[in-house]
Amino acid sequence: MASCDLSCRHAWDMSNLSAMFLQMRSPRLSKIAPVEIVESRLVRAQRIFSKCGNARSRPRRGSMSERSMDKSSPDEELLAKLALHLVPGIGPRIFANLCQAFGSPANLLRISPRQWLEVPGVGVELVRAIEHPDLLRRAHAEWDACRERGIAIVDANDAAFPPLLREIFDPPILLYAAGELPVTDTACVAIVGTRRASHYGRQQAERLAIDLVHAGVTVVSGLARGIDAAAHRATLEAGGCTLGVLAGGLAEIYPPEHFDLANAISHQGGMIAEMPLHTSPRRGHFPRRNRIISGISLGVVVVEAASRSGALVTARHALEQNREVFAVPGHVDHPESHGCHQLIRDGAKLVTCVDDVLEELPSLQEWHRPVRKSVSFTVMQQLEPHEREVLEAIGPSPTSIESLAEICSGDVPRILAALSILEMRQLITRQGGNSVVRR
Repeated sequence: MASCDLSCRHAWDMSNLSAMFLQMRSPRLSKIAPVEIVESRLVRAQRIFSKCGNARSRPRRGSMSERSMDKSSPDEELLAKLALHLVPGIGPRIFANLCQAFGSPANLLRISPRQWLEVPGVGVELVRAIEHPDLLRRAHAEWDACRERGIAIVDANDAAFPPLLREIFDPPILLYAAGELPVTDTACVAIVGTRRASHYGRQQAERLAIDLVHAGVTVVSGLARGIDAAAHRATLEAGGCTLGVLAGGLAEIYPPEHFDLANAISHQGGMIAEMPLHTSPRRGHFPRRNRIISGISLGVVVVEAASRSGALVTARHALEQNREVFAVPGHVDHPESHGCHQLIRDGAKLVTCVDDVLEELPSLQEWHRPVRKSVSFTVMQQLEPHEREVLEAIGPSPTSIESLAEICSGDVPRILAALSILEMRQLITRQGGNSVVRR
């Protein structure tokens, strides 16, 4: 696996989301949605299965960096794409308009600048930027800087470009990649959520990520604080593959404290970005990043999201891209659960365990391995009655020893002894000195 030297440390309205669910969701809402909008489950399953290849085989990953680094310089078309990609104001839609008008990026750079003005969305300032004499030099410098860091630059014509991402309405002009990315027969599922995650939210994200790894699925997220980081770390600890999608460039890791996490991901999965190498993330970059997270995935699982949350933007993109949307229910009085509960009301699949995700993605059912349950029947049978009583009194939120003493029979020393057994069996985790939570 190619490694990467990342040396630089560096809302959406719920009513709109509700309306989109009513227009675009699955047969659960077929009484409301027009027939022509709702794909049949069989046709959809066949389409997804064909994009994932032979799902009976183990998922493979293809190193984009290794292939890209075989070339000391890009070909003419890729260099032209890179040059246009570096021009502020040229996004996927204007780029598509330019290619439609002039055939190819290389041909665009050969013709008279006056002709560019005929393209929708292209104005005088954009023409001046395109015809800047340093544009190709900057493109060569960007290519060389990426080669030095072991970062690949690929376009949609490259076999390493994620196949599902090619399908979306506005696929990236280019992708920057450090590490490895999924190829045809790799199944990806995204886990996203709030940056202000509760202990419960982090716990659910970790549990789902680990179980997806055991099912052979690649976990995708956005490297953000909170739920994203919990999903990435749990995947790495379980020995799985995870993809981190950045809003800025790969040389500008955000948040900065996740620099080491990004490096770990690039060695055990892949870091990808749409923006040029040294681009600092800005507010408008995050929705663009979110469409890649959903576009590269078969489905998106939302774990804790407020009524106005970036995770809901990802859910919106997932609907637009005809992906499955899942939501984990939370505490009814917790503000960071309101977005998930709204998603569930609007038709998202309620998730309590990984099987709820796998059963909605037919292509995964063909090959996923049995998922290890967090507390198996066998383990429960091995517990003494008073140990089982203590375990059943502990919830997903921190529970104090004083509360356990009031709920459970027996004195405090007996309860403490039971807690020690449960901790040794990895059924609970201590929170501070006086509280425990169930794993």
